[in-house]
Amino acid sequence: MTGASPSGSPSSGVPELLRGQAGVERAAAILRSGGIVGIPTETVYGLACDAMNAEAIARVFEAKQRPSFDPLIVHVADLAAAEKVARFTPLAHKLAERFWPGPLTLVLPKDSSVPDLVTAGRSSVGVRVPNHELALALLREFGGPLAAPSANPFGYISPTSAAHVVAQLGDDVDAVLDGGVASVGIESTVVRLREDGTAEILRPGGLSFEEIAEVAGAELVTHGTPVHVEHAVKGELSPGRLRNHYAPGCPLILVPPLESLPDSGDEGEDAGLLAFKTPPHSWEQEFRAVEVLSPTGDLREAAANLFAAMRRLDAAGLRQIIAERAPDVGLGRAINDRLERASSRS
Repeated sequence: MTGASPSGSPSSGVPELLRGQAGVERAAAILRSGGIVGIPTETVYGLACDAMNAEAIARVFEAKQRPSFDPLIVHVADLAAAEKVARFTPLAHKLAERFWPGPLTLVLPKDSSVPDLVTAGRSSVGVRVPNHELALALLREFGGPLAAPSANPFGYISPTSAAHVVAQLGDDVDAVLDGGVASVGIESTVVRLREDGTAEILRPGGLSFEEIAEVAGAELVTHGTPVHVEHAVKGELSPGRLRNHYAPGCPLILVPPLESLPDSGDEGEDAGLLAFKTPPHSWEQEFRAVEVLSPTGDLREAAANLFAAMRRLDAAGLRQIIAERAPDVGLGRAINDRLERASSRS
């Protein structure tokens, strides 16, 4: 296998590209044989394998260059399938019934059938039902759970299209099921259900804190205190929670809103700008490349465009990327979480 470089440069190998129902059937056959397949979800593309096949799981870790201490999320077709791999609490049922299919991962005590390699040796497993027609069709066709972290080299920008998977993983993946561009564009929110019946947000994502709080109410806590939306989210290790993550190949500098952005000086010719909303015209002229996540400042649109915009800037041969923080509300928290982790490699 040739694979991709850590920075995501194209691999010389080209995996099989699959589409439609015929592609779903072919992907299921590859997965049953122990293969690994790039699959679409509403959040980002995942690198899927049979969640009960330890050898296939090891291939996913190898293809992603992912450390074995970082657990994988298990994807299932519905709540009934989820109950076969995890033990649900009453609050977990409430959250699943409200938000599945959707960008919510629940961390629950795992069933003994789930291989330890999936959970990095932990007694809990992250599970979710994706809200994507082809992903659900594949899960039903395959007939079992799929372990599927994001389909990219570990620590780098997550893929939101089939082309991104092909460019970064090449023939380290057996096939890619093309389901178009991810509609949410940012990974799922991860919520751990605790033994005392409460819930704790481990990773912000495509489902906002406010939406979860509407269902969980006082049972939503962070380290034993009631969750207020302005609190930082911390917790035990969860996918995507390492400090260095989601990073482009060149340094990314995170700054306050553009009104307070310092002059880029002589380095402006080699710098790119990742703006949350349309910047003042004078700012645009100072950068060689500019990406605007949402011209009107819409958080949902900005989240959907985040990783693709980061990729385009990373491919422009820049010395650095200046990234504007989003408003720290709703999905803005998830956007800022990804930008903060991307900037920690700078």
